[in-house]
Order: sequence, then structure tokens, then C-alpha cells
Amino acid sequence: MEPVTHMLTGACLGRSGMNRTTALATVTMVMAAEIPDIDVLWYLRGPISGFAHHRGFTHTLAASPLMAALAVLAAYVIYRVQEARGRGGDPPRWGLLYLYAWLAVLSHILLDYSNNYGIRPFAPWNPKWFSWDIAFIVEPVLLIVLILGLITPPLLALVQEEIAGRNRRGPRGRGGAIFALVAMLLLFWLRDFEHRKAVTALRGRMYNEQEPLRVSAYPFAMNPFKWKGVVETSTSFQVMDVNSLTPEVDPQGRAQTLYKPEETPASLSAKKSPLGRVYLDWAAYPWLETQALPMPEGGYSVKFRDLRFAYLDTRMGTLGASVSLDKNLNVTEERFGGRVEKY
Repeated sequence: MEPVTHMLTGACLGRSGMNRTTALATVTMVMAAEIPDIDVLWYLRGPISGFAHHRGFTHTLAASPLMAALAVLAAYVIYRVQEARGRGGDPPRWGLLYLYAWLAVLSHILLDYSNNYGIRPFAPWNPKWFSWDIAFIVEPVLLIVLILGLITPPLLALVQEEIAGRNRRGPRGRGGAIFALVAMLLLFWLRDFEHRKAVTALRGRMYNEQEPLRVSAYPFAMNPFKWKGVVETSTSFQVMDVNSLTPEVDPQGRAQTLYKPEETPASLSAKKSPLGRVYLDWAAYPWLETQALPMPEGGYSVKFRDLRFAYLDTRMGTLGASVSLDKNLNVTEERFGGRVEKY
């Protein structure tokens, strides 16, 4: 998920009561809840390197203790700076703080697992991608719940202080934070329940008189009852909306059928390119389209799409890539995320 949700989750975890047991609990958990995304630094080496390592080692269970240690190290620096300024306060319980940081790192892995981009939690031993496919990468309802859980208790406390004329000391907001975390779990339970209904509805149909080989349902933002279905048969892929409340497949009759293209020397060469290998390792429903480039230079452009992100109301190019080849099938250019690498 996006960084704001991760950090708000870390803040709610810290304020749910853990900040009452050690100093710097909340700030450490906020940092730990976002620190696996440090892998974005790989994009400094180029788009392909960044794509290859995004949600890679830093998002694995094996790396989670190390990520927690980095968060605690950052907290240690903060504490020493405060101490040097005479505002150090009670020293944190470092062992307990490390356990809290580890919990926050695991919350990041779980949230990223919930959406359809996926993670590789068991790497390096098992590089397979896993995804729960129940939450959109930006969940407005979840964001609202987390924000309310954090800001409502302090506002209520200020009102009470104004009325009573007393200043309550000590950590606040435990009730609101717990409420937000429970609401998150309930939202995930609802989405998981509706996701299973959508997948069952997709699996129970024939598609162009063919049985489905694979079916998947992917989430929309806001609406837990609307899903994007992807179905693979022996000859085609089909993309359609699914209403899990009914449940009904393709309620508006807008299904798209994409027939599987034949392999060509150009598509095979593009698949063997650096970007092609990385993309096909990640994509769940890869779709390739080959176009001949105009003469006199000639050559080919091979576009890569993952149908997980081919929502009917959005551009097909979401998280797409392309590889350009010369007439001898040598890679001349690779594009991903609006950035280009030339050869």
C-alpha cells in the first residue's frame, strides 16, 4: 500500500497501548511500518533495477528482523539527539522497542500482501509472488478510519480539558487507536468474504464455450462489492466487472476478450531481455503485443501488460512496459514507469 497507510497503521499500533510501556514506541513503530519501502533506493540505479527489487528482500520475512533493527537504530539516534539537548527523558526499553518495531515491519508486509501487486515473503528460498487481492493500493475508507482513530481522541480530550479546566498528562488516544485497528480487521474480513464470492462466481461460468483455466478477482477502491475479474481459457483472456453482492459476473455486459497472440521471434527476444525477464517473473496475467516499427530503420516494439491492472475504466497501460528491438532482434530500448533505458 501507499506510505501514508503504512505510517498511520504504525502510529495506531504505537498508541494502542505500547507507548505506555516504553519511550519512543510510537515514533519507532511509525518508522518501522514504512522502512521496508527503503527499497525505492534501487530506482537510483535505473527503472529496471528498481522494478526488479521493488517489494523484494526488504519485504521478506527473513529481512524483517533487520528492518526492525534499522528502525530502532533511527530511534536511538533520535534519543541521543534529544539527550544532548537536555530533553532525553526516560531511556527507552530497547529490547521491548525492538519487538514493537518488528511487529510494525510485519504489519507493512501484511498490508502489501493484501493488494494485487503482491510480495515475495519467503525469498530468497522461494522467490514466488503471493497476493491476497482484497484491498486496493489506496484504500480511502481505511485511510479515513486510521486518521479518525488518531485525531479524534486528542480533540475530545481538549474539549474535556476546556470544560473541566484540568490538564490530563500521559499518553492519550488508546481507545481511538484500538478502534481504528479493529475497524481495519473488520474491513479486511469483509473484503476477503466478498473476494471469495467474486472468485466463486467467476469459476462457475463458461467463457466462449470454454472452461476457465484460471480466474482471479481484483479490488476497486471504496466499493468492497465491485471487483475486476480476469479469466484465462485455453485461447484467450477475459476482463470483466463482477458484483459480489448479487453475485453477478459482467453485470453491464462490458467484458473484453483478448485472444492469446502467437509467439514470434520478436516476442521471444523481448521476453529474454532484462526488462522482459523481470516483468514476466512478476506478472500474474502477462499480455504481449508486438508491433512492427516503420521503415527504413525497421524493427519491433513489444508491449508488456499485466491484466491484473487492466481495469475497464482506466488505461491498459497501467504498470505496463515495452521493449524495442532492431531488425536483427537486438534490444535497443526498454521503457518502464515513464523512464527509458537505451542500449
